[in-house]
Amino acid sequence: MSDATVESTVDQSRRTWIAITCGASAVGGAAVAVPFVSTFAPSERARAAGAPVRADISALQPGQKMTVEWRGKPVWIVRRTAEQVAALPKLDPLLADPKSERKTLPMPDYAKNTGRSIKEEFFVGVGICPHLGCSPSDKFQKGAQPSLPDDWMGGFFCPCHGSTFDMAGRVYKNKPSPDNLEVPPHMYLSDTTLLIGEDKAA
Repeated sequence: MSDATVESTVDQSRRTWIAITCGASAVGGAAVAVPFVSTFAPSERARAAGAPVRADISALQPGQKMTVEWRGKPVWIVRRTAEQVAALPKLDPLLADPKSERKTLPMPDYAKNTGRSIKEEFFVGVGICPHLGCSPSDKFQKGAQPSLPDDWMGGFFCPCHGSTFDMAGRVYKNKPSPDNLEVPPHMYLSDTTLLIGEDKAA
């Protein structure tokens, strides 16, 4: 075989491998690009910017809580029992701001009541302690428990620095938290659907 023939064969092989490599790179780049582009879908951008979020509460039973994300924050939706609702006014003397009169956090007018809610059965609140941004734990069970008083009526406990909140997110006296839990703008689209982040019809 002549040198010219060998050189031609080598060149052909190189061209073949270059074509295969470029094709594989293009396919790989496309595969990477699909999830990358999908992260910029309008719904995701809107959600990050604080677009309202719908929550289906049809399966939420009394005494249960569900969490949705709005503006990167956990928003709790708690369906209180009749007993928990009835206990709220009795706790006023133990609370730092029972009427939600402090101005540290914005407070919708429809939440300036004992239950801090549109419907007394449901509490909607941001699950972040106003003290240093920790997320309180659910302590819905009544009675004495570690780090809680013997006459505990149910609520939330922040394990970071010990702030306690009742079932309406109201902070107890002499606790580190400077305010009650935040109530976000929200409205009911129906008996089973909540819209978090907007309250034009409230």
